[in-house]
Amino acid sequence: MKKKYDLTEGNILYKLTLLSLPIMGMSLIQMAYNMIDMIWIGRLGNGAVAAVGTAGFFLKFGFAITALIFIGTGIRTSQSVGEKNYKKANSYAETSIINTMGLITAFIVMILISRYQLIGFFKLNNPAIEKMAVDYMTITAFGIFFSSLSLVFTRIFNGHGDSKTPFLITSIGLILNIILDPILIFGLFGFPKLGVVGAAIATVLAQTIVSTILFIYLRKHYQIFTHGFVYDMEKTRDIIKIGTPIAAQRILFTGFSVFIARIIANWGADAIAVQRVGVQIESISWITAGGFQGALAAFVGQNYGAKKYDRIKKGYFNAIGIISVLGVFVSFILIVFPEPIFRIFLQDDYIVSLGANYLRILGVSQLFMVVEMTTVGGFQGIGKTLPPSIVSIILTGARIPMALMLSVTALELNGIWWSITISSILKGIVLPIWFMIHLKRFKEDKTLVMN
Repeated sequence: MKKKYDLTEGNILYKLTLLSLPIMGMSLIQMAYNMIDMIWIGRLGNGAVAAVGTAGFFLKFGFAITALIFIGTGIRTSQSVGEKNYKKANSYAETSIINTMGLITAFIVMILISRYQLIGFFKLNNPAIEKMAVDYMTITAFGIFFSSLSLVFTRIFNGHGDSKTPFLITSIGLILNIILDPILIFGLFGFPKLGVVGAAIATVLAQTIVSTILFIYLRKHYQIFTHGFVYDMEKTRDIIKIGTPIAAQRILFTGFSVFIARIIANWGADAIAVQRVGVQIESISWITAGGFQGALAAFVGQNYGAKKYDRIKKGYFNAIGIISVLGVFVSFILIVFPEPIFRIFLQDDYIVSLGANYLRILGVSQLFMVVEMTTVGGFQGIGKTLPPSIVSIILTGARIPMALMLSVTALELNGIWWSITISSILKGIVLPIWFMIHLKRFKEDKTLVMN
């Protein structure tokens, strides 16, 4: 078995950085791909961007549902590794993989059956855009099977303290995707010009390759599925119990996003395109914060399993200090340079002006957003997934009434952007306070009961 990465000893900042850098690197490469993909699709016109954005809302439900499995997998794997019980860690991993395959297959069938009704919900009133959206969603639905498994595989690696391996493997797939995108979208080197369908095919091919390599590596170096397999219903119940709050949060978050997008659609396909591109630009914050979230979850999980509570507290504040610097930097960039950044993706002056407003307003909340996301990793590490879910569901859900109220004022479309920013600020204040209450309990009781 491959050497384990022990996060319960040594310099805390060094260990967190060592673990988070590959996760962030993987996320940043993914962000770079998303941006390059959006640049290529943007060359097909605003309608193509709106089509991909519309389909993307429903595909995100697949990843949200998978959280039911991979959140608990990562938590229990890291805690088992912290206890030095590697057989138990593998049992959790194997059971989770089987559960993911069944769950995501059911989701794909649902998407394929109802794809026309789902796209029709947005009332785009443009048959060409709606057809592109349906075509894109039909193809990428199959890729969700492999990308969802990759999420579970990555959590297993991270639980063992190994974030470098999934970073390297995922990088291969993302680079392949970047190469295939322009070839299949524009029909280079003798290939047919496929437009958004080409972008979808490139994505599915890359996801399939990455998932396959990750599984082969897990099986070889961590002995997954190599000593027989018995499906463990008790572990399934445990994983689902941990993952249910986060899965509910992510499913509702995606649902809230769909309703927000439906409100945005009142301003036309251009407004949807603005949000789609704006989210990709803004992703530099939440993707990097996601890296620290994953690193902190694994770090806290191993130290929780080893009952080293002082390291949990120090690790949390180290992570928050680092991520706060990023949040302030991104806020500065988005607020001061919104027009030139947005013009990289779309060139229409009217759309650029809408996009600049989006970036300025969302720039206000970046610090709070990255602090909230990183804090979620702390909660996940100790197995307490309910608090971040409660905060997210309530305050993210509040975006809908806020958007409806603010968008009928003089703010109009900008009112929707402000509803997102206000809720992010509130989440970035409430959740850290809640986690610090838990840290105080560590000091007083020196123990917490696992979920």
